[in-house]
Amino acid sequence: MAKKILVVDDDPHIVDYLVTLFQDNGYETCSASDGDVALATMKAEKPDLVTLDLEMPNEWGPRFYRKFSQDEALKETPVIVISGLSGIHLAIRKAVATVNKPFDPDQVLKIVKDTIG
Repeated sequence: MAKKILVVDDDPHIVDYLVTLFQDNGYETCSASDGDVALATMKAEKPDLVTLDLEMPNEWGPRFYRKFSQDEALKETPVIVISGLSGIHLAIRKAVATVNKPFDPDQVLKIVKDTIG
């Protein structure tokens, strides 16, 4: 069974790009454009990994992370932060990786493969 990745970003171009990248490499995907939708999607889809933008409408990335990390069923889900903000390595200390936009798709894929196979 394919591993599932939740792509959380408010930029539809980034979402489309990452979803296509992951699907082309054998992963299932789901996506959300803000933290509120992302939390509901996480509970429904139970992804194996989350890529997370930090700046989004309705719910900022770190706040979304705090909410889902308090849920016993979701708290162990690994997160890759992908953001254009500076200092992103400090935003979510338990993230398995932080990647600056614009990003190298091969780098993101390697992190995903190293994290969930």
